[in-house]
Amino acid sequence: MELIGFFGAFLMGVVLGVMGGGGAILTVPILTYLFHIEAVRATGYSLFIVGITSLIGAIGPIRSGKVNLKMAALFAVPSMLMVFSVRRFFLPILPDTLFEIGALSITKNLAIMLLFAVVMLLSAIAMIRPRKIEHHSGETHPFRLVTQGLLVGLIAGLVGAGGGFLIIPALVLLAGLEMKEAVGTSLLIIAVQSLIGFSGMIFSGIDWLFLCFFSSLAIAGILVGGKLASHIPNERLKPAFGWFVLTMGIYILAKELITL
Repeated sequence: MELIGFFGAFLMGVVLGVMGGGGAILTVPILTYLFHIEAVRATGYSLFIVGITSLIGAIGPIRSGKVNLKMAALFAVPSMLMVFSVRRFFLPILPDTLFEIGALSITKNLAIMLLFAVVMLLSAIAMIRPRKIEHHSGETHPFRLVTQGLLVGLIAGLVGAGGGFLIIPALVLLAGLEMKEAVGTSLLIIAVQSLIGFSGMIFSGIDWLFLCFFSSLAIAGILVGGKLASHIPNERLKPAFGWFVLTMGIYILAKELITL
């Protein structure tokens, strides 16, 4: 199972390099189900893995001028403040058992995995739908971009997801970026907000050897994904990955509900 998990780390990097998002959708289930890491810690590890992998992946787009630093800052600042606040202040004060309904106990780990499954389902639907995001050449909407950044930061903090499936449409529709520029900018935003979010658990007994090895495989994957991105049409990859995410989301939802 661990060998499958490490292969999944490489696959996650490939997906992140090609699509500019979707890394945590693979990372959290791999850590939880293949390496048996409890949900809160898995979401924290995911922030580091996705963050460092995205940072490496963003180097190429930055060098080629495919990253809009102004829009990245406008989006990333509120997003990273939100994700840090959630990881540092909100999650630690939540009790292990959130509430009980008769003999049914809703734990913090269960709630996180259920929320993550819902995010996966929404992400899958967005990728499967045959809708092409068109470049918007009108004026930028900074307030809406900041609001979107806060929303993505909230999701990232709770479920350890970078939020690329929300960031890219926001950059295209609200900031007027071209698709390739949006992907590069998304990688930088994901890197910043994820690593800031991870800093909230940096002194909580982290298995650095495992984390670095897993991340190195993901980095190898994103370098491969970056090369593939110029050869694979995003319109073909997104629906296929969307169906895969939908299947995983249904599986996680069913598995967690069965344990109730």
